[in-house]
Amino acid sequence: MSAPREPEATAPASAPPPPAPSSPTLPAARRPALDWRLRFAGLSLIWGFSFLLIKVGTEGFAPFQVTFGRLLAGTAVLAVAMAMRRERLPRSTRTWGHLTVAAFLLNALPFSLFSYAELTIPSTLAGVCNATSPLWGMALSVVALSEDRPTRRRVAGLGVGFLGVLTVLGAWQGFSGLDLPGTGMALLASFCYPVGWIYVRRTLAGTGASTLALTGSQLFLGTLQLAVVTPLFTSTPTAFPLLPTLCVLALGALGTGLAVLLQYGLVQEVGPTAAQMVTYFIPVIATAAGVALLGERLSWNTPVGALIVLVGAALTQHRPRPAAAVPAAAALATAPPDADTARLTRS
Repeated sequence: MSAPREPEATAPASAPPPPAPSSPTLPAARRPALDWRLRFAGLSLIWGFSFLLIKVGTEGFAPFQVTFGRLLAGTAVLAVAMAMRRERLPRSTRTWGHLTVAAFLLNALPFSLFSYAELTIPSTLAGVCNATSPLWGMALSVVALSEDRPTRRRVAGLGVGFLGVLTVLGAWQGFSGLDLPGTGMALLASFCYPVGWIYVRRTLAGTGASTLALTGSQLFLGTLQLAVVTPLFTSTPTAFPLLPTLCVLALGALGTGLAVLLQYGLVQEVGPTAAQMVTYFIPVIATAAGVALLGERLSWNTPVGALIVLVGAALTQHRPRPAAAVPAAAALATAPPDADTARLTRS
């Protein structure tokens, strides 16, 4: 569920996502009919339930088919939104080239990895693995973004977060009973998001296109990528079981389409800092949904480790406030965005 985030001047940083391109100014918008807190709760539920929907979807379809259906439905929702707002597609060939890479890193690859991972791991574990994106983002930004200097607090958060990962995986037991390939794919999927965000930040910032146009184009390209790959590795479905089919459609229309529009509105209304807090609710909701609705077993180390991961992730997002002597406009212009702000398309 990742997408390019808001313009640098309006959005700081991280949750799984990142740098994002967008138009320099945003048009004045009418006050939404639904209070932002209700939309925030809705976004948290949508992304939190995404891992349950993936799990059920893979019971009826191959992982690549789940990802293709998800991207197709999400693209359709954003296409309607773009048509209603009369958004123009990017015109630059170079922009489309960078969006193709972004679609692979932020959509096609991580979505497929999560689908394959949930063939062998519970949706609860997949949701917790997804929460490690801010940690990967912090580690990568230090290497890839020269202006993003770590503080002691952020480095401590990185250490705390990975201690939480080891707790979730039961490292003291030698990872016994853990499906290592499946868990590895889920962690790799969460790693893809900050890699994609950094790529977007370096290549697509300042293109002049709106966030919605860039995101819709990105999902369209991701759909094309899966349309090519899926027939090579799967056969055409002979049946469309009702529940898995509905889950895949909901995963795309809600988790990849509507969620992007909700987040887009939240960032504009309350800012990226408040909007990115949804990241910390996702593993909680994913865990509750997996246990309550799928009957997944939960050992003590999963929720405890998840809590430690979230504490570490929160610490990595801490940034010192700019000195009072620095004009506000200058501070906004120079402050690096958090590696994790617009999820993506998180989940």
